[in-house]
Amino acid sequence: MNLTGKVALITGGAVRVGKAISLGLARAGADVVVNYHTSVAAAAETVAEIEALGRSALAIQADVSQVNQVGAMVRRAQGVFGRIDVLVNSASTFVRAPFLDITEADWDLALGVNLKGAFLCAQRVAPVMQAQGVGKIVNISDLSGLRPWPQYIPHSVAKAGLIMLTQALALALAPTIHVNAVVPGAVLLPEDWPEERTNRVIEATPLKRLGSPEDVMQAVLFLITADYVTGETIVVDGGRMLR
Repeated sequence: MNLTGKVALITGGAVRVGKAISLGLARAGADVVVNYHTSVAAAAETVAEIEALGRSALAIQADVSQVNQVGAMVRRAQGVFGRIDVLVNSASTFVRAPFLDITEADWDLALGVNLKGAFLCAQRVAPVMQAQGVGKIVNISDLSGLRPWPQYIPHSVAKAGLIMLTQALALALAPTIHVNAVVPGAVLLPEDWPEERTNRVIEATPLKRLGSPEDVMQAVLFLITADYVTGETIVVDGGRMLR
């Protein structure tokens, strides 16, 4: 897919990795719908940066775990731009708790945003793409979907489910819509991490550096522009999964 003149909807597109994806697709020629939940100021800033690149942009507030809000978001995006060519499910939450301390609310939050949200967005966007005759969906998982993180069990389960959702949707929506996933490694570590812990992560990574949001964006861009790839999961972790 050539992104010039296309429309991309990026959930969680106002901050962190989502923002890098929003800006990267705009640089590639797409107009961008920036979904956000609570990051009002960041969404406005991202929209301004996209417009400075010469592309059109629209910020839409929606909790992706709520079906009515997702439906309203998709209808508004289609109403403004007339089409949706790309969906990137980047909205995420990070629930940390020891297993015996995990609450039902923790579980529902992690599964709701990280997995249910991607399902709802894909389900609402797919008919638009099918009517157009083409579409690309990219889901952003992470290493916890491939390796269990015992302090982040709801998160790990949701991200693993997102990889399976990717494969199932690739079959269900073929040949019109291509569905793939990106699994980032150590990208944007928490700001309060001690330097020693960060250095351990770098040392455990064969490429001897942390990843960046731009590294993830490049993988997303590849999956959108590649027209003979579907159902795949690309790991962007500097080789850390090899150890």
